Amino acid sequence: MVAEEYKDIAPFDDEQFSQKMEKLVNDPGFENAIKYVLPGSDFRELAATLRKIDNKEDFQKKVMLSILRRLEEGTTDGVTDSGLENIDLAQPRLYMSNHRDIVLDASFLGLVMIRHGLPAQEVALGDNLLIYEWIENLVRLNKGIIVKRNLRMTKALEAARQLCGYIHYCISQKKESVWIAQREGRAKDSSDVTQESVLKMLSLNGESDNIAARLMELHLTPVAISYEFDPNDYLKATEFLARRRDPQFKKSQKDDLRSMETGLLKHKGRVHFSICKEINPALEPLLDSTDKVEIIRHACAIIDKEIHSGYKIYPVNYYAYDKLEGTSEFAGEYTAEQAHSYEEYFNGQLDKVRLEDVTKEEREFMLEAMLKMYANPLRNQLKSTGN
Repeated sequence: MVAEEYKDIAPFDDEQFSQKMEKLVNDPGFENAIKYVLPGSDFRELAATLRKIDNKEDFQKKVMLSILRRLEEGTTDGVTDSGLENIDLAQPRLYMSNHRDIVLDASFLGLVMIRHGLPAQEVALGDNLLIYEWIENLVRLNKGIIVKRNLRMTKALEAARQLCGYIHYCISQKKESVWIAQREGRAKDSSDVTQESVLKMLSLNGESDNIAARLMELHLTPVAISYEFDPNDYLKATEFLARRRDPQFKKSQKDDLRSMETGLLKHKGRVHFSICKEINPALEPLLDSTDKVEIIRHACAIIDKEIHSGYKIYPVNYYAYDKLEGTSEFAGEYTAEQAHSYEEYFNGQLDKVRLEDVTKEEREFMLEAMLKMYANPLRNQLKSTGN
């Protein structure tokens, strides 16, 4: 049983599981989503299977694993991983990654864990994405933790303390690992930098009065996620242009749903998860420090360096870097045929942009924005490794 103070944000208890599953299966929105995401599937057969499941672990292994494998086979050229040998697999921990895809970052990490005989981790997900009740039910049946957003100052601090308390409780009491993104929202330009506010939130609770010690209780472990292609790249470029045209531009719920759908269903090429080293040894020298600002900044820098160093760099990243810089420095990392295919790829993605009256200059602006998305992981890796 989850402690009462966390009930409204924690994944559903197994005692609640059957009731919440029945509600999910009976929701027409869920049925429509399954038929859309998994065309050709027999929903009645799936519903019958779901009704027989009464706990989260079986749901992960008997249902979600199959769905994730289908997504891997249908939309990627393989999900690979490295680095699990760097950590103590028996120790629950907080995995913190860069954020590329709204749904699949944490889902594919869970796939990696299950493949290695480990339980999938719990997942912190913003409530701005829980547009319908069935989505929230599915998320919380599937080990989702609700992150409350867009609150007033006092309520926001209460929510941050509650989330921090639950993550600490999850790792120390429930013995469950957790995933959280290094920042609120995706890095649209793929330049991944840990938000200080995330680490400040994670240090609000803990056994110790020292900020570094509180962070160490989480056994925080960075994860570098590398998608060869980002199917949302043109949508992100569209958003950059929309905001350039109108600085007050804000995405709608419809935009978020479209991003989720595109990320789930469109081709991503190769996907790699690099499990980096736990940051506790690097935090130990800060245990005697009382400078909270310096501790947070130092911890952010450690995480960023681990993630940047851990990227898997693909030929398209080298191509984008050379194209942006007007150089042939990395021409040996991709062929002339690949360069031609990448040029066609970027133009094809730009052709999908739905904004009206896009000028030639604006199209060039969006192309440059997309090239930066692919070049920035290489740029950051070069900086982190001193090259």
